[in-house]
Order: sequence, then C-alpha cells, then structure tokens
Amino acid sequence: MMLTTDYIKSLRDQHLHLDQQIHVLMQHSNNELEIRRLKKLKLKLKDHIDQLERSQTPDIPA
Repeated sequence: MMLTTDYIKSLRDQHLHLDQQIHVLMQHSNNELEIRRLKKLKLKLKDHIDQLERSQTPDIPA
C-alpha cells in the first residue's frame, strides 16, 4: 500500500511539473503542437492517478 502511495505522489509531482512546463510554454512560445502534446500527457497522467486512487478505496455498499 505504501509503495502505491509513494508512486501516486511521484505521479502528482510529474503532473505538477507538466503543468508548470505548459504554463511557461504558453507564456513564451507559440509552439502549439508541443503545448497540445504536454496537455494530453498531463491528462493521461491525471487519469492514471485517479484510477490508482480509486483502486485503493474499498467499495462500500450504499
């Protein structure tokens, strides 16, 4: 369980780094292709984080 928690933290750090990269590129570059690529990567990373977090949460019947 701890390994997964550390892994999720690492993924969140990567997600934040991508967000910062995108922000810098949007301010100082017109490289739309690279910005789009990074945004897609950031979204895939977020989806992966969400999936891992859901797998750690036990199903509780309503």
